[in-house]
Amino acid sequence: MAHRVTFIPGDGTGPEIAEATKRVLDATGVEFDWDVQEAGVDIMETAGTPLPDSVIESIRANKIAIKGPITTPVGHGFRSVNVALRKTLDLYACVRPCKSYPGVRSKYEDVDIVIVRENTEDLYAGIEFEKDTPENAAIIEKIIELDPSAAATIKPHAGISIKPISVEGTQRVVRYAFEYARENGRSKVTAVHKANIMKHTDGLWLAVATEVAKEFPDIEFEERIVDNMCMQLVQKPELYDVLVLPNLYGDIISDVGAGLVGGLGVAPGANIGTHAALFEPTHGSAPKYAGQNKVNPLAMMLSGVMMLRYLKETEAADRMEGAIAELIREGKSVTYDMKPDRNDPTAVGTSGVADALIEKLQVTA
Repeated sequence: MAHRVTFIPGDGTGPEIAEATKRVLDATGVEFDWDVQEAGVDIMETAGTPLPDSVIESIRANKIAIKGPITTPVGHGFRSVNVALRKTLDLYACVRPCKSYPGVRSKYEDVDIVIVRENTEDLYAGIEFEKDTPENAAIIEKIIELDPSAAATIKPHAGISIKPISVEGTQRVVRYAFEYARENGRSKVTAVHKANIMKHTDGLWLAVATEVAKEFPDIEFEERIVDNMCMQLVQKPELYDVLVLPNLYGDIISDVGAGLVGGLGVAPGANIGTHAALFEPTHGSAPKYAGQNKVNPLAMMLSGVMMLRYLKETEAADRMEGAIAELIREGKSVTYDMKPDRNDPTAVGTSGVADALIEKLQVTA
């Protein structure tokens, strides 16, 4: 039976890399019934929103989706479609593998870290109050009433963001990180925090993570302060396996991890919830390159590999990842950013990468 999957091309360069990914996934021999749904800035004018209800309804019905990147304006306009999808569908665990592939330019070798980021709480929860509004003034007044010392810290024209971290939210994402480690033969989970400063939010995170770890005596557990974690990853990434982090730290550290293995061009991602899963590349939509058949589709293709594993199509996932690894190792049919010289005229376009991978998959079929 074909897997019915919500397929969201995205905007900017999203449709190009999404189509290339879909072609390669079809070439694995796994049967898909693609439910195509549009989201992003390209449909704002006609739909009145970058995230129509039909997209949410499709994912809820199909329980699995893969999407290209979607543009979010910086500092103005609508909130992130990506964040809205995660919150609306309660996709509480963001999983971002950072894995070295021979042939990718990097100062590091044999990095194999999986970052599990809490997706619904923390400063990304979107509970914000704009400066100089009555609501913001009321929040500041209440904070100072509860903690008079805050008057020396909060300036009159401050914007305010709220950082909620709950027992329930922490329990489920830390438990997911341990279950992922156990199911995938990994030996250690590291909880990352800033509990030495934020004792009632990050302190709660650390305390709950420590308790959950007791349920998994077969998996080693440790904790690291987030700034030290950044240094540790740059100095000795080989010491780490699965990292579990609150939302903001997870976003930052996942980019550090991507940098260790060659950049966002090889950085896949998944958003997992109890009732649905959404797979997407970590990078953005790069709208200035839209329509040029130029951008690297491998991050979304590796997200497709993650989706195949989620669907228990293990053999197809292994063949697709193997084809990608071989393509990278050969260094021929790759986009300009994967070449030692970015001006190398032998670089192929987005569709050329798909063509080469399909050829490799046909050989191994």
